Amino acid sequence: MTPELTPADRRVVLNRAARLRQLSEADRDAIGLAQDPKFHRLLEQITATGGCSRPVHLTGSTTILDGPTGEILRHYDTGTEPGERLLVRCRNRRATVCPACSRLHAGDTFHLVRAGLLGGKNVPATVRHRPRLFVTLTAPSFGNVHRAGELCRPRRDCVTCEHDRPRSCGAVHGPDDPSVGKPLCADCYDYTGHVLWHAHASKLWDRFVIDVRRRLASSVGLVQSRFRDHARLSFARVAEYQKRAAVHVHAVVRLDGPNGPADEPPPWSADRLIEAVRSSARRVLVRTPYSPAVGELVLRWGAQVDVRPLHAEGDGPDDDAVAAYVAKYVTKGASETGAGIDHRVTTRDDIEAASVNAHVRTLMQTCWRLGGLPEYEPLNLRTWAHTLGYRGHILTKSRAYSTTFAALRAERAQHVGGADAPGTVTDKHWRYVGSGHTPGAALIAAGIADDIAENRAVAREALRAGGDAN
Repeated sequence: MTPELTPADRRVVLNRAARLRQLSEADRDAIGLAQDPKFHRLLEQITATGGCSRPVHLTGSTTILDGPTGEILRHYDTGTEPGERLLVRCRNRRATVCPACSRLHAGDTFHLVRAGLLGGKNVPATVRHRPRLFVTLTAPSFGNVHRAGELCRPRRDCVTCEHDRPRSCGAVHGPDDPSVGKPLCADCYDYTGHVLWHAHASKLWDRFVIDVRRRLASSVGLVQSRFRDHARLSFARVAEYQKRAAVHVHAVVRLDGPNGPADEPPPWSADRLIEAVRSSARRVLVRTPYSPAVGELVLRWGAQVDVRPLHAEGDGPDDDAVAAYVAKYVTKGASETGAGIDHRVTTRDDIEAASVNAHVRTLMQTCWRLGGLPEYEPLNLRTWAHTLGYRGHILTKSRAYSTTFAALRAERAQHVGGADAPGTVTDKHWRYVGSGHTPGAALIAAGIADDIAENRAVAREALRAGGDAN
């Protein structure tokens, strides 16, 4: 029998309920989770994901058996877990989507790029002394845009365009000025060319790499088809959106022997590689499919090409700085770059509702309009309207450049004891049942992620202080 509450007891209960109603939904949910008998295990799971803000929920089991005997060595299933689910990382690279997984992805990217520059991760240290370049290729101009850092677009005459808008701007814009990157005249700006250039940028890169091999072979008197018998071009590249919402490419390019990083390259100077890169950047082009509405466009790299040699010792960009730059950029979300959004759009109304500036919205609308033309159907422009037509990966690399993300994750799993032991057989049965956090769990995850980030910052500062003391 439940004892009847006294008037004093009822007042306590009512006062507690009133106080709870004054709390936010996240706070109320967090209090409810903390009162659950399995809260300690839920906290362990959230901590194990590093405070991932959008974890994947799985249900199932894993059984590890001894290979020769079939004896069950270990069995795990989610039947005893909170909600009968296991939380795993979402692994999203964008900091705007999941800061915790973004930091992990940035670390993996840093080691992937660095290994190709300095060795390590099964890459020999001798790669540091190979001909290596840090290359920047830009998009062409699609129309005048406002610039930061100096007089924007100064002209002595007060000329206007055909739409009666000034072709000059005498202001000095700061780097955070919202007008930077926007066209002086939106009606003059070539939005169609911008979108189609994005859609073909990956093909333009592929042709650039092929042409660099050809130029390099010709410069040493080789038949182009025999280049691979003497050398191999290895690279890692990252795509970056500029203020004008146009992609440009940063790439680490390295010359290896024919079998990759384990082979010494032929004694060709870095100057030959530099000249081949510059020549190819000027030469290569891609033609768009003919369209009655647009015609046929010829797409090239922009006039600004930056090629810097990387030296093991001496002048030039620092190897660690190059790796850190690439790692930092690949984790940026669309809201940080100001180019597009982080999720796909399915209707024209989604574009109208997107939280972007007028320039980016027009690019997205152009993707949607061109995507409806049958001649551009293979480009899937409507699918990639949220990235302004750019269809490539943010980070790509050649096969022999360095290690892989899969290898780095396997190494981390082995370090924490999650790898399969030799001589065992693993039987896994898992299925996806959801993702994300309840409001209270999201609050807890954010706190854990902040604690981990703060601990890392303190550790870096202590390491830096120790280095300065030495």
